[in-house]
Amino acid sequence: MLTIDKRSFKRAYKKKYLEIHGEELSDGSNYKKYEALGSLVRDYVAENWMKTNKRYSNTGEKQVYYFSMEFLLGRLLGDALLNLGIRDVCKEALEDLSISLEELENLEHDQGLGNGGLGRLAACFLDSMASLNIAGHGCGIRYKYGFFEQKIIDGVQVEVSDNWLRDGNVWEKRKNDKREIVKFGGNIIEEEINGKMKFTHVNYEPVLAVPYDTPVVGYENNTINTLRLWSAETVNNEFDFSSFSRGEFLKALEYKNSVEAISQVLYPDDSQYEGKMLRLKQQYFFVSAGVQCIIRRYKRHGGDIRSLDEKIAIHINDTHPTLAIPEIMRILLDEEGLAWEEAWRITTNTVSYTNHTILAEALEKWPLDMFKSLLPRIYMIVEEINERFCADLWNSYTGQWDKISRMAIIADGQVRMANLAIVGSHSVNGVAKLHTEILKKQEMSDFYYYYPNKFNNKTNGITHRRWLLKTNPRLTKLLVDTIGEGFIKHPIDLEAFEKKVNDESIQRELYNIKKENKENLAETIYEKNGIKVDPNSIFDVQIKRIHAYKRQILNCLRIMDLYNKLLENPGLDIVPRTFIFGGKAAPAYHLAKKTIELINRVAQKINNDPRVNDKIKVVFLDNYNVSLAEEIIRATDLSEQISTTTKEASGTSNMKFMMNGAVTIATLDGANIEIRDEVGDDNIIIFGLNSNEVLNYYKNGGYSSFDIYKNDPRIQSSIDDLINGKYHFDRERFREIYENLIPYNDQFFVLKDFDSYIKAQDRVDKLYRDMNNWQRMCGVNIAHSGIFSSDRTILQYANGIWGAELLYKNL
Repeated sequence: MLTIDKRSFKRAYKKKYLEIHGEELSDGSNYKKYEALGSLVRDYVAENWMKTNKRYSNTGEKQVYYFSMEFLLGRLLGDALLNLGIRDVCKEALEDLSISLEELENLEHDQGLGNGGLGRLAACFLDSMASLNIAGHGCGIRYKYGFFEQKIIDGVQVEVSDNWLRDGNVWEKRKNDKREIVKFGGNIIEEEINGKMKFTHVNYEPVLAVPYDTPVVGYENNTINTLRLWSAETVNNEFDFSSFSRGEFLKALEYKNSVEAISQVLYPDDSQYEGKMLRLKQQYFFVSAGVQCIIRRYKRHGGDIRSLDEKIAIHINDTHPTLAIPEIMRILLDEEGLAWEEAWRITTNTVSYTNHTILAEALEKWPLDMFKSLLPRIYMIVEEINERFCADLWNSYTGQWDKISRMAIIADGQVRMANLAIVGSHSVNGVAKLHTEILKKQEMSDFYYYYPNKFNNKTNGITHRRWLLKTNPRLTKLLVDTIGEGFIKHPIDLEAFEKKVNDESIQRELYNIKKENKENLAETIYEKNGIKVDPNSIFDVQIKRIHAYKRQILNCLRIMDLYNKLLENPGLDIVPRTFIFGGKAAPAYHLAKKTIELINRVAQKINNDPRVNDKIKVVFLDNYNVSLAEEIIRATDLSEQISTTTKEASGTSNMKFMMNGAVTIATLDGANIEIRDEVGDDNIIIFGLNSNEVLNYYKNGGYSSFDIYKNDPRIQSSIDDLINGKYHFDRERFREIYENLIPYNDQFFVLKDFDSYIKAQDRVDKLYRDMNNWQRMCGVNIAHSGIFSSDRTILQYANGIWGAELLYKNL
């Protein structure tokens, strides 16, 4: 914890401002004041950052490297001030200078390094590792433009570049001396020297990987870990000047542009060959740079390469970084001269893998010819891994060609990354109990029965420092005043709050806190969308990536049904509701983009219909990101977690909502099951098919969405409204959604769960009318949210997978 008084802080801040901008503080813009504050805070961090790295080198404790395509950090200033323990001093000092800390915090750009739960989980994990004194670091890509900035124009999602770096980034430090070369394409020369094969990569395209380091500040413990993000540059940071001077202008720029494209955007559209190639390039680029850097540092500090797995743990977050496995093998074989068996032992003991999905589209597969041409040496290694693995399978399953073909890493002209991740790691974990069981008994059962000891569960978590302490300071104060500060470092201590939830004064304060947060969000909604919403209404929220299995369509159809009921009976007795949506659709995912358009068309229709009498409002907040999530989550009454059972691996927004006192309406999917187990059936609203019913339909058939449609007038009316011109003059506008539900038989059981969902929503309406009981439910959810802290998750990873030393005990 940093110790500094207000007077010293003011003096240092004014000095830093003058140093950076060369002018008096009173003359500067707010953004200049933010830059000075960020730079000062980074200075405060710098000494302990250096000391932390020195401690790791001196003690030789095991280093954990978390490889992820995404790190959805959000804004860092508030986190840094909170974890350094100087937020109050900073706020008071700035007030003396007539500067608002909140205004400066709001000027920081959200770092455009992720899209959804995968990236936010990675960010929470980094926070927990630093706060638990675990030597854990992140490795990813420094995207220049991130995913994209979402704009809603005439109801339609429009993607524009998210130039989050346009004003620079005070948190990062470029490390020119830590650059690595990553090689693409070319040829491999094989030659035998002294009875040993040597492989030389020639005629390759070199790409310079330049690291940018961001400090990850532990909570009041002086530990500063590192997030290292790699930027792709040309080897000489120049274009081909000789071609340019000959007038070959396009050729001169071609190499520079192709290289820099690698770290331009997150998840380029891979519906075409060029997009697939770029995604594969991205994945090898950052894992190759990361692995080379890790091994180089390890050896520089005297590490024995044969003991690499004892001192280094590399964790791959989903299949995107799977190429770390053959890259480690390449270095151990080609550069360190180890035999295959020893290199394979070290590699598998070093690498562990988290699976985040059972969706076939997300279990990456690469065309064999593309893989082979782009990564010739890596392909040779993967081919050898596959041949050895299939030989072992033959010994166990002689003659069972179908099983061996399913498990093979290379088959049907593709390289299967999930299979490689399982074979090449010592641990495979799911992220919720149900998800892990489905992996073991359904989707990856062949591998589970072959490697039963590899599979384990680590239910996801969220950092309560960001999602409670920073996001909801007034709720945090109530908890501190009620049960003490213990939960801040030991979040499981939140359970003590359950003894207080029947106290009417506590219920009243919970209501007042939520009301204030709702009033603030209502102001934001009006500023962003021009829609006036009632803070006394139920704030019913579904914010997440737009995808068919997450079933924003189910929510929307329910709203359309409620609208029809209000048209039939304007006096219908319901608690007023504000339905709030947020989330991005992948640019090539047409059904998801149509879903966004439908939500906006329904909103436009309902919000402007006086017959509804403001009983319901619909809002889609564009460009959903971490900062917007903080504002929405603390103001939410009802958390919509309505994915098709078996499809959501875990979810983490469900945890954030409950921690901020929202009640969950949910299917028994992902971590919703564990939330239900914690809070009890009386404090969560459950509906829909269970996992056995869903899996039975997928296996044996028997589901007909058309039969449900023709036998339920409510569904029939809402579905017909998709194509009868009610929400758009072009009756074909939402034909794709209609066909997905009826002719294509509703893959995600939207119509099957509709009736159950309506009944669950009716229950919400009744429960909310008893405000004391509703606040009691909210309090129970808060009290049981500590188990979902990422501190708990990371301790389980550290003890059960990584074997990392823990200096922080007794969580």
